[in-house]
Amino acid sequence: MLIRTARPDDAPGVVALRSLVHPYLVRGVASTRQMIAQPPDGEDWTAWVAETDGQVVGWASAYRNVETSEPDFGEISTLHVHPEHRGRGTGTALLTTALAHLRSLRARRVRTWAQTDSLPYARRHGFIPSRELRYSALDLHPAPPMPEPPTGVRLLPITGLDPYQIYLLDVAAATDEPGDVPVDATSYSYWRFASWDNPGLDRDASTVAEMDGALVALSLVKRDGDRMWSDFTATRPEHRGRGLARLTKQVALHRAAGRGVRTAYTSNDEANAPMLAINLRLGYRPVASGWSCLHELH
Repeated sequence: MLIRTARPDDAPGVVALRSLVHPYLVRGVASTRQMIAQPPDGEDWTAWVAETDGQVVGWASAYRNVETSEPDFGEISTLHVHPEHRGRGTGTALLTTALAHLRSLRARRVRTWAQTDSLPYARRHGFIPSRELRYSALDLHPAPPMPEPPTGVRLLPITGLDPYQIYLLDVAAATDEPGDVPVDATSYSYWRFASWDNPGLDRDASTVAEMDGALVALSLVKRDGDRMWSDFTATRPEHRGRGLARLTKQVALHRAAGRGVRTAYTSNDEANAPMLAINLRLGYRPVASGWSCLHELH
């Protein structure tokens, strides 16, 4: 077993492994290749694979979180190992490598995500479970009906719109998202990389609500073939309570289904009762749960 830095041509193997271990996560080969080849500025993002006989059997990435004002906050993302290669120290080798990278960045706190059945492993390595995350799925056959917007509201695809205005809406809506740290420092350049310029972004399905010429709600769609991920659905705080988040998400799902998507996935913090209620109303069913886990580096 070899632990090495990930290369762009690892992308197909990485996606195949992720689809096996986390079938509810959606990130295609093109966006995975882009992430490995051209990671965003400022994060010091690095990924590693575990390789056995030329096959990718494990993956982890680590980076500095640049979307929060909390200083020196590091992340280890989606550490996972092929089921047939567990129990051989592969996961621990990836974790050790990722933590060493974060120490080199002088990170003081680290967050990772663990499936519920992996919490004992996380605890043994000094990670304390913090917040529960629910993953949900929706069958888009048949497609959700196209809703009728209320008077004065237009529901528009983001194709052709000014990305900076969508960025402003996104960051305004994200400031009170429940989580371990606030999402209050997202730069436009980082948002462009992670959202607008992501090869998986479906701009014709992604939808915004417009009122009096202003963008007030959005639902972004990232897809891989006939699977999609609801990347972010939210409303500006001053426009909440009018059902706009549900409307934009329903329209986005309807448009995605018309473009060949058959299954939609999403995730929500268990404390995000409004979004969980929207998903329940739209017909989503829970398919998995995970936990954010925090670790203090010394």
